[in-house]
Amino acid sequence: MSTKSKQRNAFMALFTSVKLALTLLFLLAATSVIGTVIPQHEAREFYIQRYGDNMASLMHLLGVPDMYGAWWFVALLLIFSLNLIVCSLDRIPQVWRIVTQDNLRTDPQRIERMSLRRSVAWPTMGLEEAATRMAGLMAKQGWQTARAASGEGLLLFAQQGAWTRFGVYLVHLSILVILAGALIGSTFGFKGNIMVPESKAADFIFAFHTGEKIPLGFTVRCDSFAIAYYPTGMPKEYRSELSVIEDGRTVLQRSIIVNEPLTYRGITFYQASYQPYKDFIITVTNRKSGASERLLVSPGKELRWEEEGVRLGILNLEGRGEVVQRAKVWFGDEHGEPSIFWLPPGQEAIVQRPEAEYSLTIKQLYATGLQVTKDPGVWWVYGGCGLMLFGLTVAFFLSHRRIWVLLRPGEQGINVLFAGNSNKNKLSFDKEFSRLVAQLPQDGGKA
Repeated sequence: MSTKSKQRNAFMALFTSVKLALTLLFLLAATSVIGTVIPQHEAREFYIQRYGDNMASLMHLLGVPDMYGAWWFVALLLIFSLNLIVCSLDRIPQVWRIVTQDNLRTDPQRIERMSLRRSVAWPTMGLEEAATRMAGLMAKQGWQTARAASGEGLLLFAQQGAWTRFGVYLVHLSILVILAGALIGSTFGFKGNIMVPESKAADFIFAFHTGEKIPLGFTVRCDSFAIAYYPTGMPKEYRSELSVIEDGRTVLQRSIIVNEPLTYRGITFYQASYQPYKDFIITVTNRKSGASERLLVSPGKELRWEEEGVRLGILNLEGRGEVVQRAKVWFGDEHGEPSIFWLPPGQEAIVQRPEAEYSLTIKQLYATGLQVTKDPGVWWVYGGCGLMLFGLTVAFFLSHRRIWVLLRPGEQGINVLFAGNSNKNKLSFDKEFSRLVAQLPQDGGKA
């Protein structure tokens, strides 16, 4: 045997080994547990404080803080993938030969030795007539037969589910698809966040853990942000009105809440948090002329609406934490003393002045906190999971079932030998086989 042949045999022996597969599965499971127990992607100081300086150095040397991205973990996945591929390539040819073999050339002696068999005799009937009759009766039960000569008699063969022998390899393929999807997602995807104040826009995000600035390739603008409350005062819903802007034009507008994100060009924006500011948007409208103005107001500062000759400001605030529940507003013009009143956000106040009547609304300025993800491998993972479910169903619940019917002339007419086997679910096939035989006429007459 040549050196190359020996090397090839050694390689095949290693990577077709069940022991190797079990060892790799154990190592992947154990390291995954470690990656779950030990917090990931924290600062070095975190690991020093929790585990000590020496252990923290060892953990960073082994890549434990980024377990699933560590070179040795990726290497384990690649070796496991290679193990699956080599095992499959080694065994599929054998399965293919079983699926495509000519079962009409089966040795009659083998059929006679099958554990699942039944015999009947059909008198007063020729061989061709018996074969035609048998093929028709089996077709009624869903078994399409092929036939060939077998010595002095005829052999009929029917099978169902030959393709199910590949079920286990569908599972192998699904694992490879899932791993490929995870690799694509980790290589070409990202996760990050961004705070976008109302009326402002951003064309980048900051990556989780590293803080790296990642360009989006388009701009997302927060048109408005609102919070709905329960009667108890607890927040009920956060809602952001977002616009996607590309090449200077708005291409998409969407309202998002928790669990109802916006997705554009494979990038998904989730409502994650918010940040209230001590600035307010006051909308003033002349109820007679319809003229309106939006002003960005900070507490303690005076603003003017020059066209109407009015001045306004915020004197005081009341609220819970950083969320303002009402603001004390003053509003004046050149005629008379200023009007002073409390105004909750979202409500309208009517201000009667000597020369005009105005309506005011006030809204606290917020920034919406967006969690942003891009995972181009997610559909590979979903497809792999679906393929795995299908493959497991095929592998465990479906089977390759075969039936041979050997017809031979005898002293009492035509001797009929039924035989069959199944590679899985043998008890179920035994019942189906017995039911099929029971529905066939014992004397060759009509069933």
